[in-house]
Amino acid sequence: MPFPPPPRTLLGPRRRSLLVSAAGAALLVGCSTGDDSGTTGGSESAAEHARARAAADSETLLQHYDAVLAAHPTLAERLDPLRAEVVRHATAFGGSSSTPSATATASPSASASASASAVPATPSDALAGLAAAERALADRRAKALLDLPGELARLLASVAAAGAAHAYLLTEDAK
Repeated sequence: MPFPPPPRTLLGPRRRSLLVSAAGAALLVGCSTGDDSGTTGGSESAAEHARARAAADSETLLQHYDAVLAAHPTLAERLDPLRAEVVRHATAFGGSSSTPSATATASPSASASASASAVPATPSDALAGLAAAERALADRRAKALLDLPGELARLLASVAAAGAAHAYLLTEDAK
């Protein structure tokens, strides 16, 4: 007697969610040294240096957001939630970022010194510049994961993933 064919709708997670879960698990397992004491290779100062660099990178990105918001206040509704995330990232790494909205605190002199390069004249170019900055920082953070202890590596991985998502959100309307 032949067996009946399996039902077309399978129960359980879909292939895409399994792949994403497996990739995330591999990233976290690959980043962990098995020892979450805060040192890797006997160098606690290297971890602290990486944490300080991550905080400074987030604060620099925050200044970029502030410069764009000062030049293009019409983007505030779109950028304020992403900027708030960048503030949380800087704080998570021990940075001293303030949480007020850039539209309430940005001044022309602050925006002039906030970004090494001038803010593009059009909002779409400014968004593209922010997306490129988010993407570049996310890439640098992803590369730095291999040299960090478990907890810090996980935090950096999470923030790198958020930065990649920000880059996507910033370019979503351009497509």
